[in-house]
Amino acid sequence: MRQGTGFIIILLCFPLLWILYSFIHTEVLSAASFNDDLEHSIQLSNPTITSPVVLLDKQGEIFSEDYVEWREPIELETIPLFVQELFIQSEDVEFYNHIGFNFTAIFRAVFANASSQEREQGASTITQQLVRLRYLSTEKTYERKLTELLYAHEMEKQTTKEEILTNYLNEIYFSNQVYGIGAAATFYFGRPIEELRESELAFISAIPNNPTIYNPLTNFEATKKRQELLIDVMVKNGRLTAENGEKIKKESIVLSTKLKKQLYPAYSTFVLHELENLIAHNEGFKERIANSQNEQQKQFLESELKTRVNEVIAGGITISTALDQSKQDYDERYINSLLSKTPELQAASVVINNESREIVSVYGGKDYRKMDFHRAYQAVRQPGSAFKPLLVYAPLFETTTYAPANSINAGKLCIGSYCPQNYGGAVYGDVTIQDAFRLSHNTPAVRLLDKVGIENAFARLSPFQFEYIQKEDYTYSAALGGLTHGVTIAEMADAYTSFINGTYKPVHSIRKVEDKQGNVLYRWDEDFQEAWSYKTAQTMRGLLQQVVTNGTGKGIHINSSYVGAKTGTTNEYYDYWLAGLTDTYTSAVWIGYDKPKNMKSIESNKIHHRIFNQIMKTD
Repeated sequence: MRQGTGFIIILLCFPLLWILYSFIHTEVLSAASFNDDLEHSIQLSNPTITSPVVLLDKQGEIFSEDYVEWREPIELETIPLFVQELFIQSEDVEFYNHIGFNFTAIFRAVFANASSQEREQGASTITQQLVRLRYLSTEKTYERKLTELLYAHEMEKQTTKEEILTNYLNEIYFSNQVYGIGAAATFYFGRPIEELRESELAFISAIPNNPTIYNPLTNFEATKKRQELLIDVMVKNGRLTAENGEKIKKESIVLSTKLKKQLYPAYSTFVLHELENLIAHNEGFKERIANSQNEQQKQFLESELKTRVNEVIAGGITISTALDQSKQDYDERYINSLLSKTPELQAASVVINNESREIVSVYGGKDYRKMDFHRAYQAVRQPGSAFKPLLVYAPLFETTTYAPANSINAGKLCIGSYCPQNYGGAVYGDVTIQDAFRLSHNTPAVRLLDKVGIENAFARLSPFQFEYIQKEDYTYSAALGGLTHGVTIAEMADAYTSFINGTYKPVHSIRKVEDKQGNVLYRWDEDFQEAWSYKTAQTMRGLLQQVVTNGTGKGIHINSSYVGAKTGTTNEYYDYWLAGLTDTYTSAVWIGYDKPKNMKSIESNKIHHRIFNQIMKTD
């Protein structure tokens, strides 16, 4: 009795619903403002779709992929007709004939739901499914269904059937964070869709009906049964012969699931940090931020930059880098093993190819995980005596007539209340500049900075990428690496490249950034400039070499015709540095604790020397 009454009510209400829809539709057409809003919501409010970010090494091999959703949108002409028919025959046979919804199917579904007193029977066209994917919830209420009909009809008016089918096949969910038929092909079979057999195409087409039940990684057999059902539908509807259908069903299915590559997180994190700098440089954010009038404006511009970077990343990009995978792997394994013997001790290093001035290896910290605190570019530490070549000695030879053989007083010194001491409190008489450098005496460095002039010395640092140096650092203590904040390991390695031959250009890990179509979006365009005269560079190379052969760099042994370096130790033995170069590489190494503490007890181990020896090897 109740079911019979339900049928009568539905029969009476259905014309009313249609009249109501016609009335609403008429009102939409006559009310221009509402119509504009509706069109905007459907035509312009396209979903935000994030595409993968792919990182390539120097050989063009993928070493890292970043994505929350695996997507590979493709054009309809790229999608085999067999796949298109699979979805149309199983989901919406009247797709090319209806106006966004199928009244007959709705009528049939309503009666089926009334019979069961449930709202489970579906009648959604492909257009309705696309509307639901993009704009609506999945709740099963008649109110939501009516809204869905309105949207579907509007979508049919504003777009073509081909556009709707293309968007549908590119946006439906294939389980395991895979969206779209093109992405499903590469994720589950490791091949583009045009290379898949019909049995494989039918197999992945089975998934969207219920991505949980038909997840092939957990319910392979269920997915296979659904595949066979789809093939039977194709046979029943005359799209396949029974013989071909049976042949397709019997073909074996072997998955070749795509695994997300996440190699070398220290390098990939560094690259993504550099990407922000590259976009800031190329799109004018860097200059605008530097010239901001106040802190509020600066924060606003920095927020705008973050938004822009996210837009670029969401569009899907490929970043070509200078990564040397074998070297990165070796460096990481060696340093991790070395640090494991001293709990909580950390290290960072950056290795640069001298010829290309590209970063080939980065160490961000012990057992580094992606997006952890990155000690190569985020750890701002006092550089100690490793700063002397850049701020004191190179400017001295560049701007005065002093030579390494000239003498300088290494005795006690006080300038006002500032009274620096040599290592261990030692007091010397006159020494050559060469010996003062080789043995890293402190008082001569301060006296030489005075001769150059603090303003002039800091002016020589202007080409380099020292982000944290500020006007408050213009003091005599800077001669010994005493800065307000400090410098990063990456900045030190970058500046030391100027001692290769006196020329300098900022070092980078990124070669170019391309969009999904292969168009180059960004690349660095800096030219070489002269940081030091060739004479100054050669003088500095000689001094750095003597540090290794007969100075504080003893213990450095690298198979190269040239090896030059400078050590650095900060107050209370909080930081140990080593920066230098060979014929092939330039690098900087730092060891210390994240929460600084005295390392005097491990000084004799010369851990930073051992790291330098290994990461500068060329074989």
